[in-house]
Amino acid sequence: MFRALGLATTALITIPTLVAAGGIERSPPSTRVLFEEGRYVELSFSLVGPDVDGTGGLLDPTGSGTGELLEGFANYGAAYKADIGKGLSYAFIFDTPYGSDTLYPTVATSGYSGTSSDLDAFQLSAILAYDINERVKVYGGARLQSIEATAFFPFFGLLGTPPAPGITYDVDGNRDYSLGYMFGAAYQIPDIAGRVALTYYSAIDHDLDTTENIVGPPTLSNTEVETPQSINLEFQSGIAQNTLLFGSVRWVEWSEFAISPAAFTGAVGAPLVAYADDTFTYTLGLGHRFNENWSGAVQVTYEPATDAIPFTTLGPVDGFTSIGLAATYTMDNLEITGGITYADLGETQNFAGTVFDDGDAFGIGVRLGYSF
Repeated sequence: MFRALGLATTALITIPTLVAAGGIERSPPSTRVLFEEGRYVELSFSLVGPDVDGTGGLLDPTGSGTGELLEGFANYGAAYKADIGKGLSYAFIFDTPYGSDTLYPTVATSGYSGTSSDLDAFQLSAILAYDINERVKVYGGARLQSIEATAFFPFFGLLGTPPAPGITYDVDGNRDYSLGYMFGAAYQIPDIAGRVALTYYSAIDHDLDTTENIVGPPTLSNTEVETPQSINLEFQSGIAQNTLLFGSVRWVEWSEFAISPAAFTGAVGAPLVAYADDTFTYTLGLGHRFNENWSGAVQVTYEPATDAIPFTTLGPVDGFTSIGLAATYTMDNLEITGGITYADLGETQNFAGTVFDDGDAFGIGVRLGYSF
């Protein structure tokens, strides 16, 4: 009864359309694959088109605007789950948890023209789960995470005291691989498709070999970056015939995250990227099974703004509200899910007094799941 329905209610999780879901997060983790029956494999892909621009401030003196500064991006993922023996199972999950694609277009009256950042990350998780009984499951595992990052500021000279116009800055942090872990537990009530799962994800420390160019020869150093720890609370419950209520609460310790290359921090006295506050993200949705083949879901997600000013120029979005729709078609052991999401992005202001508001994002995605 709840097989197709359960798939539809999680469909939106594979469509990460939020441009800055807490810091640089793009694909919040989920343990739902651990609750698939038997052997299961899935592939997912999504495209996101954000629209954010800024107006006014020191670097936009005429008020003509910065132009759209966030580039579109793709997210992709894969997962495999299988049983080992009585009560034991395992899963491998590949995802793209973080990212940044910022490029300020050339605008004649804008000092931001050419400002850019590119952060790329992927993650592979290996998880072992054990069913203590039909209601209680415990799980834990390791996470291999990789990140690399680059950035360019054409207005770097204006950040010093006194200002020195014309000095640019670029930085390249080479890809680094590092390990973390996760663990959690779930309580289930099979009769009503009820489940509550609480999961902890550790922080992961990275050490990027870094090259910076300001004035003179390049500066070589190591930049320590800690991707933040987080806690997920996921839940679902049948509330009527073929209807399921589901949702989640996610906390991420973004206040401990910073990217602080040595030359930049030494010249400016502040990190290249940092966030002042932690974030909480709330999701609530309804799923419904229409017949043996079709089911659908609607989901609303809300992340309150931190109201921290100044906010980073590289991805200036503070909080969001989104709504998404998904549909799943089941054919024998194959499930095909498609969905769309619209997000209203929260406004903020950077160090130069530029206001970034009226931002939004659209996303589409597809997921293929196969049980065997």
